[in-house]
Amino acid sequence: MKHCLLLLLGSSLVFLSCSDEKEQATDPVTPVLTTDPVETNAPNTTYKPAFAGQTRVGGVTTTASYRAEVITSSLTNPWGITGLPDGRVLVTEKAGRMRIVTAAGAVGEPITGIPAVNPAGQGGLLGVCLDPAFTTNRMVYWSFSEARPDGNVTAIAKGRLATDERTIEGATVIYRAAPAYAGTLHYGGRVVFDRTGNLLVSTGERSDLVTRPQAQVVSSALGKILRITKDGRPAPGNPTFAQAGALPELYSIGHRNPQGLAIHPVTGEAWQSEHGPRGGDEINRLQAGANYGWPTITYGIEYSGQPIGSSIQQQEGLQQPVYYWDPVVSPSGMTFYSGNRVAEWQNNLFIGSLSGMHLIRLVIDSNNRVVGEERLLANEGQRFRAVTQGSDGALYAITDQGRLYRIDKS
Repeated sequence: MKHCLLLLLGSSLVFLSCSDEKEQATDPVTPVLTTDPVETNAPNTTYKPAFAGQTRVGGVTTTASYRAEVITSSLTNPWGITGLPDGRVLVTEKAGRMRIVTAAGAVGEPITGIPAVNPAGQGGLLGVCLDPAFTTNRMVYWSFSEARPDGNVTAIAKGRLATDERTIEGATVIYRAAPAYAGTLHYGGRVVFDRTGNLLVSTGERSDLVTRPQAQVVSSALGKILRITKDGRPAPGNPTFAQAGALPELYSIGHRNPQGLAIHPVTGEAWQSEHGPRGGDEINRLQAGANYGWPTITYGIEYSGQPIGSSIQQQEGLQQPVYYWDPVVSPSGMTFYSGNRVAEWQNNLFIGSLSGMHLIRLVIDSNNRVVGEERLLANEGQRFRAVTQGSDGALYAITDQGRLYRIDKS
């Protein structure tokens, strides 16, 4: 069976590579597990998982024929992507530009009206999503790093995509994750609508040792998942945290640098990807009011090799990740596959991998356990920043090097 890579630029289709894979005699919706995990490198730690299958689960192989097409290589540091109703995609670029890309790979001019971003370090124009009623109200929501008098913040803005698609009308910042900090790392930056029509927002703890503890401070918006209305107010039904001074917009706490958010197509639950330090990248199933432990518990160590805190991985009252990686793969933007173009991918989680330089596929069972992992496009040499499902049912992935891939059945 052939898995092919094609390059589609404008109206020209350029053949890049095609490799044979052994035919598997199996039900196409049943994952085919290998005997070995896909990760073969030595871990950074000797930490033990809390349960079987929490890390280095058996590999899985897609049996259906599919292909990945590079439909453009002309983007510049794309960071966020969302599908438009007509099959095009809306992409953010780190420097502060938002563009529309057609299915044929034509990249539009920068959309004007975007508030200024601070693109230093890991900052810039980050995640983007559409209002659930976009076809009637044309509202777009995005995350960005904003310079403030006392430092930088993760900010959330909204505005209307003009009918001529040249500008964002009435762009307004609806939320700022305080406190501001004069650093340029760990902004988090993903935004997604939940089933209730409210926004889930991820924020990082801003990386430095002085800000890291704020992931556990409920009066701070750093290192959190927030749940807000379309106007930036705390969403109705948010959990109540016992500690004094808790922000009413908090949904969960104890996060390091969460760069992925996705809603499960069946359960409606929110899932999240999170950068660990040296080891300990995580996938979490988010629960309202839960504490995910950073920096108290972690499966990683400092970049220097020293332990973090008390060097513990489990503590009562702190949530365990559904899955983690050691060594890291640097998981970023992600999406659940809800299409029927490749039947065996139904409800699988796809995650962009930066340092791992591949697209991750995780098979998750009905008990919310990861039961298989696959690495897609690992030979492309690309830092996969985000992936989404388009209105045509195909997957679309962007890379730091400026590529936009369409991944679909052959």
